[in-house]
Amino acid sequence: MTSHSPPLVQFVPFSSAVEAPFWHTLSTRKIDLYKLDDTPQNIVGYYSTGHTLTNSKDLTEVNVVLPSRLCLGTGAFDSDEAIGSLPPFTYPSVGTVKITNTIEEFKSLDKQALFKTTTEQIWNDIVSGKAIENPSLLTRFLLITFADLKKYKYHYWFAFPAFLTDPAWVIGDNGKVSGIEVWNQDEIQSFRVNFEKFSQVKVDRNSGFFLIKERILEDNKKEIVVGSLSEWETFFEGLSDDERIVGFVDPSSLPTNPGWPLRNFLVLLHRQWHVKKIKVLCYREIVGKKDISQSIFLTVELPTEPKISDEGPKAVGWEKNAQGKLGPRTADLAPLMSPESLADTSVDLNLKLMRWRIVPSLDLEKIRDTKCLLLGAGTLGCYVARTLLGWGVRNITFVDNSRVSFSNPVRQPLFFFEDCLDGGKPKAQTAAENLKKIYPGVNSEGYEINIPMPGHPISTLIKAQKDVNKLTQLIQSHDVIFLLTDSRESRWLPTLMGASMQKQVINVALGFDTYLVMRHGVKSNDNTNSEKKATNEAEHSLSGVKQLGCYFCNDVVAPTDSLKDRTLDQQCTVTRPGLAPIAGALAVELMVSVLHHEKGAAAPAHSNLSISESLSSVTDSPLGIIPHQIRGFLTHFNNMIIVGQAYNRCTACSDIIIDEYRKHGFDFLLRVFNSSSDSYLEEVTGLAQLHADSEVAGDFVWDEEDEDSKLE
Repeated sequence: MTSHSPPLVQFVPFSSAVEAPFWHTLSTRKIDLYKLDDTPQNIVGYYSTGHTLTNSKDLTEVNVVLPSRLCLGTGAFDSDEAIGSLPPFTYPSVGTVKITNTIEEFKSLDKQALFKTTTEQIWNDIVSGKAIENPSLLTRFLLITFADLKKYKYHYWFAFPAFLTDPAWVIGDNGKVSGIEVWNQDEIQSFRVNFEKFSQVKVDRNSGFFLIKERILEDNKKEIVVGSLSEWETFFEGLSDDERIVGFVDPSSLPTNPGWPLRNFLVLLHRQWHVKKIKVLCYREIVGKKDISQSIFLTVELPTEPKISDEGPKAVGWEKNAQGKLGPRTADLAPLMSPESLADTSVDLNLKLMRWRIVPSLDLEKIRDTKCLLLGAGTLGCYVARTLLGWGVRNITFVDNSRVSFSNPVRQPLFFFEDCLDGGKPKAQTAAENLKKIYPGVNSEGYEINIPMPGHPISTLIKAQKDVNKLTQLIQSHDVIFLLTDSRESRWLPTLMGASMQKQVINVALGFDTYLVMRHGVKSNDNTNSEKKATNEAEHSLSGVKQLGCYFCNDVVAPTDSLKDRTLDQQCTVTRPGLAPIAGALAVELMVSVLHHEKGAAAPAHSNLSISESLSSVTDSPLGIIPHQIRGFLTHFNNMIIVGQAYNRCTACSDIIIDEYRKHGFDFLLRVFNSSSDSYLEEVTGLAQLHADSEVAGDFVWDEEDEDSKLE
């Protein structure tokens, strides 16, 4: 007769199943949190019981064997909370992920060293007893990955370490594998009820590993009792080795092969309780149907005493790729994402990369949520809008009253030749629409409004009042107002409104080869007197400047009609083509710098600094100094940084004008619009009296004799 060796226990390895949202979360955390830090991070996966589905096809039944999957979902990185918020009927597996910074680093990683570290963690948990209190530690796993954040492609490789014993475990009882029907229906029901109670009340309720024993009741019926591993000594007290049963949630679906978690479980049993033979329940349930009929029983044993060193046994567990070879896999999410989603994720990538090394304190959320109102959708308006998009601003509104002409598209990058046809499309609305074509995620609108101006009499009262009301509403609902119109007087009303509402107003004006970029002063409500800040501001700001001036603070005359009796070249802004992009970009950069100051729009201004002076010692903004005015000259390719004091008789931002505006509203504005050379604004501010006093002071007769005597 020929004796047959008992069959080896063949375990079904885990197959990784990564949900698309996991990669999205990984990308977000890499960009916003980890940056260049490639320290392994804790994550939590989960698995469920395996089972086979039966489908009817062509009057025949086809069994579909589901893979033994370990899944990573959206909450994988929230390790403290993930275990308590796993999907129903799933069990946790703790792991680590190492996210490399380059594909070269991913390829050259010392993978065996990382694998050994994870294996040692499992072994130490077994030796220390931690795995008894928290058996989910037996299923530790490792994930190494490189995320190509520009292409949404993820290279990754899983390892599910499992120990090898020498000799290997074999199936006892002549290789017999029994189904759950070794218990009768009452016993099966008893097990189900007690297992459900165990899962609800035990500390390790979601571990997926447990103890089982049969207990005879008074009526000679048998009850199936379930307990935790930590109860081993008392739970099995008085029972022989043959009466002890252990169970685990089995992710395998094969009728005779247990899943991967059993490998390390058996090592734990042998190390802690010297188990060499044990009956195992491979618990399987069809989720939601309370059907555990596919569960199996098998007896496993060691033919001889295994040789296990104190450092632990060897382990295997690297996952094979789709080609069945040991190697990494690739997940390409780009085809699964809508173009809008791809754009939305990509827009902020460059900005977030700035936070990795250069500006860690950059507040991209504040920039993104800032609502910008662009008064003027011409050359400046187009370039300002494009730069705002580059900074990730999501809310941009245009105001303009003109239409796209054939001269516009070559200088104004939001317009095309088709926009000029049939008399031209409205500029504001067209700019808003074309901005969305560039980036669909932007909230962009356009309004066709005539901004009433001083010295330009009102012809239609109702229309003017409607335009003023709409402009008031827009300025009130936005955070930053850009003055980008093509005449001086068209900037007066929004300057007044911005000062009255204490909004951040940024003004850009062009000459032929010069430009002005400035922010209007805002009164500070901050009464703190930090000695350090006071010293800093005093050293690097012009002394005596209590409030920064606006665009009109340097004038001693009120704005009037600058377009009357002017030739075409005097009415249009004739400027070097490269000037508007420079000025527009500086305006947006100035806005972003101001947003990062703790005082916001009321931030003090810095004057010119010496080249040798350290920027870090003179500014509270992570982006450098925050000037008041930038005056640029293309003739010399030079910028001047100027600080100007607010003028108490300014025709746009002085308290006198603001008080009149608040008291009399549109009636006050109407008088300003309809005033001519004898400006009402000059009368209100006292500039008219100042002019008269100057003329009187200058009306005198030289005393020639006295003068001659002085010269002598």
